[in-house]
Amino acid sequence: MKKFASKFEIPGIFRDRDVKIMGIIILAVAVIATVLTLIKSLLLGLLLLGLFVVLFGAIYFGSLRVNKRTNEYVSNLSYRIKRGEQEALIKMPIGILLYDENERIQWANPYIQQYLGDAEILGRTISEVDEELGKIVQTSETSEEVQIVHWGDNQFEIISQKSLGVVYLLDITRYAKIEDRYQDEQIVIGQIFVDNYDEVTQSMDDQEIANLNNYVTNKLTSWANEFQAFLKRVDDDHYILITYAKSLREMEADKFNFLDDIRQETSQKNYPVTLSLGIAYGDQDLATLANTAQNNLDLALGRGGDQVVVKSPNEDARFYGGKTNPMEKRTRVRARMIAQAIQDIFRQADQIFVMGHAAPDMDAMGAAMGIRRIAQMNDKLCHIVVNPANVHTDVKRLLSDMADFPEIEQSLVSPEDALTMTTDHSLLIMVDHSKPSISISPELYEQLQARTIIIDHHRRGQEFPENPMLVYIEPYASSTCELITEMFEYQPQNMPSINKLEATAMLAGITVDTKSFSLRTGTRTFDAASYLRSVGADGVMVQNLLKENVNDFIQRNHLIDTVEMIEPNIALCVGEENQTYDPVTAAQAADTLLSLSGIEASFVIVVRPDGKIGISARSNGEFNVQVIMEKMGGGGHLSNAATQIAESSIADVRQQLIDILHQDESEN
Repeated sequence: MKKFASKFEIPGIFRDRDVKIMGIIILAVAVIATVLTLIKSLLLGLLLLGLFVVLFGAIYFGSLRVNKRTNEYVSNLSYRIKRGEQEALIKMPIGILLYDENERIQWANPYIQQYLGDAEILGRTISEVDEELGKIVQTSETSEEVQIVHWGDNQFEIISQKSLGVVYLLDITRYAKIEDRYQDEQIVIGQIFVDNYDEVTQSMDDQEIANLNNYVTNKLTSWANEFQAFLKRVDDDHYILITYAKSLREMEADKFNFLDDIRQETSQKNYPVTLSLGIAYGDQDLATLANTAQNNLDLALGRGGDQVVVKSPNEDARFYGGKTNPMEKRTRVRARMIAQAIQDIFRQADQIFVMGHAAPDMDAMGAAMGIRRIAQMNDKLCHIVVNPANVHTDVKRLLSDMADFPEIEQSLVSPEDALTMTTDHSLLIMVDHSKPSISISPELYEQLQARTIIIDHHRRGQEFPENPMLVYIEPYASSTCELITEMFEYQPQNMPSINKLEATAMLAGITVDTKSFSLRTGTRTFDAASYLRSVGADGVMVQNLLKENVNDFIQRNHLIDTVEMIEPNIALCVGEENQTYDPVTAAQAADTLLSLSGIEASFVIVVRPDGKIGISARSNGEFNVQVIMEKMGGGGHLSNAATQIAESSIADVRQQLIDILHQDESEN
């Protein structure tokens, strides 16, 4: 008790040790003073001795009293502390369960009893008392860290100490509801754009335009009101949306079906209108949210429009819609503006590098040759980056034909040489792709990413260069060669124009991507092909470049022989694990399947020469193969897409594809 008391400062009294020390000092002073006094006077010494005896007695008995009071104080304090511990254990708002090695409850404080009702719990296992609680305790035993769990209608923080046989449960339902409300009320900003407003209204009179504006605005307003969102029209074809995160989740659950309603209803009135939305959330800075929403809208438009892109800064984008072919809205004016912008950028460059995607096809190679010619017409040096060891059969034939055109052949450089040739003023042009990771040389992009131009006809994906100098992506164009062909009209006419080999390569690129002008062709496609023929493109040479060799023919037919129907209208072919196939052969097999009656979509899975598992996907336009391939890390068009998967097997990729197809079918 004295040891315990020594840890406390007792207000208003001396500690026992202090009293003893004072008594010893006084006694010593008394003895010395008495001795000195007796030497001088016996009577005075005796009187002084008596006085000191009385004083010492008073101090002694006083110390006894102080010690008694100290013991009483400490004893009372110890009782209060112990009583407080007992009261806290019983009444504090934390549930406590003690259980044995068989999980039989040995003791529970009254607080947790309110969650268990009037049931008798002592001696019973936790699972017998409450099955859900039993599973929670068993799960939490694997970690002694605080975990958050749901039990019944409440949310708890739980700590389980299996070695001691004790579980602590803290009800945090109130705070969880506050956090949920905070998350629900996060601000969401959206940008809404009418994709083809100018094209639709250019042939309308004022009354029809007013009716269209009223229809679109009323439809959007009704949709916004349904989800408690604020909508403001800021231009004829532009709206701003502000809402909460809770409403956004409800919109996503509805899959933005109003887009289909607007497209179908306007199509019936012969002025089909499509909308695109870019929606951003997850940031407290409204300016950042607005900028992200605009970027998401740009992504939606770059993918062809008629869709929604939802993205926060720290999450992958989610796509809705985009199940129809984009409407052609490219104009000669835009082609001229892009051509002029490229010329202006060329003037600032000392040399130009152009490259397609890895294992380039005829569209990528033809586009690169077209850019080289445009650079030459602007008096600029241009290098075509290509790896001859990793090209398709048709491109190999093209490279062989370049022997008759030494000027073009000399412009070819390897990815390794290109890295050593760049300067601070070099320019990179990426053709037929917009993903740096699938470029012939991602390292070259990294070196020149601040000075990059993108020209592509595929739908834009989530992976995209951060700050390109110029972007020309037209998903409704047949091919990249078509886009570049249109630029020749706006180049200096006093310079040598496109030659026979370049024109033939570009026509072959258009032919490949349109399946001999049977898919994704518009009037502009035939205009481009007509121009290329007029400047020397050789149709016979195109056929020779695109000829299939005997081995590829046999492999393609072998793949087709493995066909199985995943759904009544979806065909799948799968190659062997130990057999590699050229990606072109797989693509041709998918095209062949699509030509069969009753098949709306086809997928071909093979092992590529690089060891990756490749999937070629095709559709007739009724089925969106792009969204399927995006879920597997690829991309492409609505009717033409692909992906490559590393470190996997044919069987695993097949099962993954089937699961995604079944999921997509159930969602629709």
